[in-house]
Order: sequence, then C-alpha cells, then structure tokens
Amino acid sequence: MKKGHIIGLVIIGIAILIIVSMLGDASTYESFATAKEMKSNGNDKAIHVVGQLKKSADGNVEGIQVNEDKTSFYFMMVDNEGTVQQVYYNEPVPTDFSRAEQVVVIGSYKNEDLFVADKILMKCPSKYQETEVSTAGM
Repeated sequence: MKKGHIIGLVIIGIAILIIVSMLGDASTYESFATAKEMKSNGNDKAIHVVGQLKKSADGNVEGIQVNEDKTSFYFMMVDNEGTVQQVYYNEPVPTDFSRAEQVVVIGSYKNEDLFVADKILMKCPSKYQETEVSTAGM
C-alpha cells in the first residue's frame, strides 16, 4: 500500500471518530420533569427544554419579573407536557421576548424550584408569513 493511501485512511478514521464523539453531545428536547429528575440523580448537565411563555386568558404574557438593574429576569414557562416552571436568566430581556411563539431554554435546575437558563432561543412570529393575496381577475 502506498504511503499516501495510509495517510488518507488515517485522516478518514480520525474524521469518523470526531463525528461519533460529537453525536454524544447532541441534545434532544426534554421536559422540566426530566430536568428535575436529572438534578435529583446528581446530573447537572445542561439540557434543552421547549415550551411557551405562560399567558393569561386574554393572551398577555404573565410572570415576567425584571430585576432592578435590568441585567437579569425571571419568567414563567409551560413545557410541552404542561408543567409550569419559573425560569431565571442572567441576561437582559431579549428583544420581542413577549411575542415569542415558542421558547427553548438551555440550562439546568440549581435547586428544586428554580430552573436557570444559560441560553434562550426564541421562535418569533415571522414578518414574512403568507397572508391572503388577491389577484386581478379573481
């Protein structure tokens, strides 16, 4: 076998090892119940929890409490299983946060009652949503 072929096979092997190791870090969406269970088992690994902001009957977001210095805030979130949980985020309130259709928090429980988010991802209403278009002659 030529020296170039051996080097090529070694590079391919290293690439496969890197890909396999990265798959172990891939995260799926979990619930607050799973996150709480992980905390009780001593696992403080950050996980992704998906849900919506808690809203009142008239559609207004409720439960947002901004700290006096405006560098952190608390909010109420409902995961996909219906569990309502208070979440703390140590950053200012993101732009259009209250308009978010869906929220993903990445973090973990620091105690039994408080989920601390390290990062927040939001799905906001698109300004490019298709609306009814009338055409000439119809």
